[in-house]
Amino acid sequence: MMGYDGWGFFGMHALWWLFWIAVIGAAAVFLFQAPTRPPPARETPLELLQRRYAAGEISKEEYGERKRTLERDE
Repeated sequence: MMGYDGWGFFGMHALWWLFWIAVIGAAAVFLFQAPTRPPPARETPLELLQRRYAAGEISKEEYGERKRTLERDE
């Protein structure tokens, strides 16, 4: 009988079941994988300026000048 031993249809049927189980499982993992914590709030310009000054990225004079500019623009 042309080399078929009776498992051809069952094998293809089993592969389709495995395929759909894998697709549904991947979709479930993707959909239910929620972030555990909310994203951090964005820094205000003044907070960013304070952080840069504390890290030593800008001088005291530059900090004062930029702070005055920010307070004037508010």
